Amino acid sequence: MAVLRRAIVLLICLVCSSCAGWQSALDPHGEQARGLEGLIWIFIWVAAAVWISVMAVLAVALRRKSARARDETHVLSADGERRMRLTVSGAVMATVVIVLALTVTSFVSTRLVSSEASHPLEIRVTGYQWWWEVTYLNAHADQVFTTANEMHIPVGRAVRLQLSAADVIHSFWAPNLAGKQDLIPGRENTLTFTAQKAGTYRAQCAEFCGVQHAHMALLVIAETPEAFERWRQSQLSPAVSPADSEQAEGQKVFTSKPCASCHTIQGTSAAASIGPDLTHVGSRGYIGAGLLQTTRGSLAAWISDPQTLKPGNNMPNVPLTADELRAVSAYLAALK
Repeated sequence: MAVLRRAIVLLICLVCSSCAGWQSALDPHGEQARGLEGLIWIFIWVAAAVWISVMAVLAVALRRKSARARDETHVLSADGERRMRLTVSGAVMATVVIVLALTVTSFVSTRLVSSEASHPLEIRVTGYQWWWEVTYLNAHADQVFTTANEMHIPVGRAVRLQLSAADVIHSFWAPNLAGKQDLIPGRENTLTFTAQKAGTYRAQCAEFCGVQHAHMALLVIAETPEAFERWRQSQLSPAVSPADSEQAEGQKVFTSKPCASCHTIQGTSAAASIGPDLTHVGSRGYIGAGLLQTTRGSLAAWISDPQTLKPGNNMPNVPLTADELRAVSAYLAALK
């Protein structure tokens, strides 16, 4: 009996293990995600009811078949045939009604999820192999800025994402906040959602896009409007100046090496747009699209051998001496 109880507890834990967390459609923290959660549970309960009904009918049929097998003279009466026809017809009609009801429910829920909002925060998200470029749009050019692999949003305000892809098809999915939406080269799709609770949520590319598809995450950080505004103002400012000689040497190495041919650091001569904008890279939680936590050590590891950490990505190995690597990693870690 004790073994059975342990087994039941273990089964419950396994079933519920994915029902919460920072990447779960069953732990919604946005209006659109709550609508989708309701749709999921409707499908689950209807499917469960259908399965239970089918199993019950099957059990009855098997029992009657067993009883009839012992009665060699059994012949189905006209009354029995009529009941059978009525049962089959009822089952067919119930199937049609259930399928139509689920189709209409799904359509209505999808329309509610994709509805537009007034005065949303406009963000352009571009998918690359294998990272995300996030640009905060504004009617005033001096208020536009770009970050990578991390999105800050204010709680309670609608966010409208303009989604596009630069190379292959990607798909943006933040399960706690909204449904999936594809990013297709040459086409712009949109996704609107509103975070109802502050927190950090994990978004993921949900369309296979190459060998590093699994390593293409994006953090969505929902915070109070005041905290978001402070963050936005910090992102509009140029990169901080080096605080010591080591960081100054790191800046010199960065701008003189091929690094500056791919990346931007506002306030320096590095102004390329092939790779992620690194102006405030030290303030981000992760590098490599969720691959490593942002520390000086992880930055050094990534710079020294990006192909070992994320094979196939577009960053080449840049030959640096040990002193140059230490200086560059110190400089980038300080860019907050």
